[in-house]
Amino acid sequence: MKYQQRKKALVLLADGTIFYGKSVGIEGTVTGEICFNTGMTGYQEIFTDPSYFGQIMVTTNAHIGNYGVNTSEVESDGIKISGLIVRNFSFEHSRVDSSGNLKDWFVKHNLVAISDVDTRALVSYIRDHGAMNAIISTEIDNINSLKDQLSKVPSMEGLELASKVSTKESYFVGDENSDLKIAALDIGIKKNIIRNFVKRGAFVKVFPYDSTFEDLHSWNPDGYFISNGPGDPEPLKQAQQLAKEIIKRDLPLFGICLGHQVIALANGISTYKMHNGHRGINHPVKNLLTGRGEITSQNHGFAINREETEIHPDIEITHVHLNDHTVAGIRLKNKNCFSVQYHPEASPGPNDADYLFDQFIENIR
Repeated sequence: MKYQQRKKALVLLADGTIFYGKSVGIEGTVTGEICFNTGMTGYQEIFTDPSYFGQIMVTTNAHIGNYGVNTSEVESDGIKISGLIVRNFSFEHSRVDSSGNLKDWFVKHNLVAISDVDTRALVSYIRDHGAMNAIISTEIDNINSLKDQLSKVPSMEGLELASKVSTKESYFVGDENSDLKIAALDIGIKKNIIRNFVKRGAFVKVFPYDSTFEDLHSWNPDGYFISNGPGDPEPLKQAQQLAKEIIKRDLPLFGICLGHQVIALANGISTYKMHNGHRGINHPVKNLLTGRGEITSQNHGFAINREETEIHPDIEITHVHLNDHTVAGIRLKNKNCFSVQYHPEASPGPNDADYLFDQFIENIR
């Protein structure tokens, strides 16, 4: 596609700031909370991660699309981001096992995406002013109309989105003859989490977001898992109640990301919306139990309150984020329950956090 044939497009932030670019997806207009990811690779996994539902993604890596797409490198049934903003977009790709180019994949999934944006300036602006709602559009002559549309978009704070990405019906993954059964609550689960359980010999049943403890317990699982997902954890009252019931019975429980926040809320620890959040594949975390550092993949815009966690009599902080000292992991002192704020399944090159899946299996056995 020739440069001059591409339609002009823009990014309009909630505070009225505008950045211009060129369309690389379908024509149209989309809204969402703007955020940025610092990963140098793994764009396909990012775009299909259910945790990004309702968000417009800015990639800080200057080149996107250069290795095309591969049908096996997805974390869900399709693209979950609302829209995409990049600096340089590669219409041509070079990779031995690619199954197509990124442009065609965007069109197939109806994604509005724009390139030729000064993403360095945009990310710097977001870092200073915080994550906010935004709109990207090819309708660049209707600024007032776009502003009106953007003003009606709800804040991510208080927004329940798990219901938008969760499975509608329960399903099974793995060997049904396995002696290890894990019940997973899907509030935005990534496929690679399930793969990690199955790789360790587990038979997994994935349940919808609004399932009760009785729903999961009736399957007689050996362990329970609460997944990652999008939106604010506070409105997920059913999931919090589920966590309370599992913990009360001292059954093995593991939570990742949104699941980690749900477990904290179930124990009376509040959560808050972060200024920018953590999104990338090189976030440094320290394991306070071993003293070892871990390079982790992270994707969250909410965190649990550290002060409340530190004074909680039944909870121990096990991991901290070394950039800002936010809580990256907890465990209950007298119950079979632990959780982390990051993504051990992502393995963004380093496999530093793989041991958490082994730890959960050991807790079950």
